[in-house]
Amino acid sequence: MTIDLSGKSAIADHMIVASGRSTRHVGSIVDKLVEKLKRDGGVIPRLEGTAQADWALIDAGDIIIHVFRPEVREFYNLERMWLPEGGAPLPGQTAS
Repeated sequence: MTIDLSGKSAIADHMIVASGRSTRHVGSIVDKLVEKLKRDGGVIPRLEGTAQADWALIDAGDIIIHVFRPEVREFYNLERMWLPEGGAPLPGQTAS
């Protein structure tokens, strides 16, 4: 899910919230995203949470990416915090 943070936060312009099926999957997703950001975007992102891989954060400057195991994503429910009142898009949809 992509959430537009423009005008809502100074931390980034966009937030991406994604899920991996297991800690290994979360770690693999993070590794591939970091590789692609470095190779294609010339970005050297900052990382948090990669050791446990229940929830990992990739700070790529204007874009913040959260990758969760499903249970952890449900617990933190970041989408609810950043979406307009009453609007929760379905997984895969873009929130603005």
